[in-house]
Amino acid sequence: MERNYEQFDAIVIGAGHAGCEAALALSRTGNKTLLLTISLDAIAFLACNPSIGGTAKGQLVAEVDALGGEMGRVADKTALQIRMLNRGKGPAVQSLRVQADKNQYHSQMKKVLESEKNLFVRQGEVVSVEVEGTDKIVTTQLGLQYRANAVIFATGVYLKSEIIIGQNREYNGPNGFKNSSHLSESLEKLGIKLLRFKTGTPVRLHARSVDYRQMEVQLGDEDIMPFSTMTEEKVENKAVCYLTYTTPKTHEIIRKNLDKAPAISGEIKGIGPRYCPSIETKVVRFADKERHQLFLEPEAIDTQELYLQGFSTSMPAELQKEMVHSVIGLENAEIMRDAYAIEYDCIEPTQLKPTLELKTIDGLFFAGQINGTSGYEEAAAQGIVAGINASLYIKGQPQMVLKRNDGYIGVLIDDIVTKGTNEPYRMMTSRAEYRLLLRQDNADMRLTEIGRKVGLVDDLRWQKFLSKKEKMAEIEKILMQKVVVDEKLKKFFGENGEPIPKENQRFYDLMKRTNIDIFKIENAYNLFAGFDKQLLEIVNIKIKYEGYLKQQQEDIDKMLANESVAIPENFDYSSAQGLREEAKEKLAQIKPLNLGQASRISGVSPADVSVLSILVKKGKNEKFS
Repeated sequence: MERNYEQFDAIVIGAGHAGCEAALALSRTGNKTLLLTISLDAIAFLACNPSIGGTAKGQLVAEVDALGGEMGRVADKTALQIRMLNRGKGPAVQSLRVQADKNQYHSQMKKVLESEKNLFVRQGEVVSVEVEGTDKIVTTQLGLQYRANAVIFATGVYLKSEIIIGQNREYNGPNGFKNSSHLSESLEKLGIKLLRFKTGTPVRLHARSVDYRQMEVQLGDEDIMPFSTMTEEKVENKAVCYLTYTTPKTHEIIRKNLDKAPAISGEIKGIGPRYCPSIETKVVRFADKERHQLFLEPEAIDTQELYLQGFSTSMPAELQKEMVHSVIGLENAEIMRDAYAIEYDCIEPTQLKPTLELKTIDGLFFAGQINGTSGYEEAAAQGIVAGINASLYIKGQPQMVLKRNDGYIGVLIDDIVTKGTNEPYRMMTSRAEYRLLLRQDNADMRLTEIGRKVGLVDDLRWQKFLSKKEKMAEIEKILMQKVVVDEKLKKFFGENGEPIPKENQRFYDLMKRTNIDIFKIENAYNLFAGFDKQLLEIVNIKIKYEGYLKQQQEDIDKMLANESVAIPENFDYSSAQGLREEAKEKLAQIKPLNLGQASRISGVSPADVSVLSILVKKGKNEKFS
């Protein structure tokens, strides 16, 4: 009997943060797209901390928004509290963070997906993906089959996932959702190497049982720029968070019961995140530390559940209760949900191209935690890139590769596909060598034109972008005006502790002084009436850090010189004279697109890159066997 396949241009498997961005990118660029999810109730579910952004992650959200994505807009709409982290530090490491309403975030993103005319959302567990020529056939557990040109795997932590609390194991996904129990085998049949990773989530507590008097209140920031350039209304703070600490008693309870901790005893085989460890791992790893910070954060407006950030654990439930009650202000806390660890399958990401397409099979893309990353923001960033590139693949157009100087998204993808990861990868500002250029406030200036080129930035966003560029140019033009050395200027310089100049200067030059910035000039000379404060800040950073930015641009130019030297896809590394054996093996495995990517592969030395450069340039007009 001939099967009746329903035909789509693209199919996205999984509706977490990667799947949502991928499906929206595909449908908004004109592709008939099917989004399959194990549960409609799990769409864009904030399984762990109900927050969006944070250090380095805020940059990712802004970049997703700049490309035409949705995460920032939904975070702004559902924010309970908004804060700019690292405000006391330089602009390169400042990042926005929103405590989001968990329930509203899910329902708002679901509403956005359901409103897209080219997008079809369907509940169903995918059990296999087969390749038939250029077509891919996706089969669900109920026997339904779909055919498409491109498939994006965005399965999150659901592949053969296991929830672990003490000795108890449950074969399901986060929050009691059903897991995906068959798709891993299908991936292995396609020749894809799998890894086993682990993450976890803390307890949830009832708000009425917390003694806030012993804690430090954490207020939101006022008049802070939102994530999305499309957000018109001010983001209001509707809730507060609280800071508390573990105690010596907490640490004593944990140390006495390490034999019951699956994360320590070796019962959990999956590799956990180094930068977000369980509380028991922190107590063991930082044995000399007397206390650890914990944050109490609201889950949603319509619930009394509180999230205890920093208290991830897989200890038995009875011990969790004892541990929680030893924390300052939580002596009588009521646990509503137990903390747990979760083990899951993911793929070795070096099997992917920088476009997130599988190297061995055209038209198969992977995005999110299935690529060995952690975090909602990392997932969304990969999702929009995979969606854009799947759309370009369907149309037969060259795919998009974001470089390390384009944004944090470029750093993230380059890191995982070039170096791989032996633990859940988390984005940090220290991973971005050009972080002063890759700030959150200029994400649209860096990426909106790329989003427009690939067809994802609509006319409204594009007009707002052009208007912003025009206003910034106006501000810079005003700063080029000369100011005379009169009594007003002398007073201005004296008040700001700067030596008085001997001749007339431009306002632009005045800003190079240590104690003078654009806001002090505005207060004294009233030059920028009607201009948004955020625009003034962007121009201020650009001018104040001009020397550093120039140096970073010179570094980028050197890097791009290597990036421009393409390596033929069929280059024969095994017979390349002068390359070390380890370098041959790594280069053949990764198949770098260019010398720049080759230079970042672990095990490839600068000497290897020099040899490779000579061989590639020598063979430019030759056919590599």
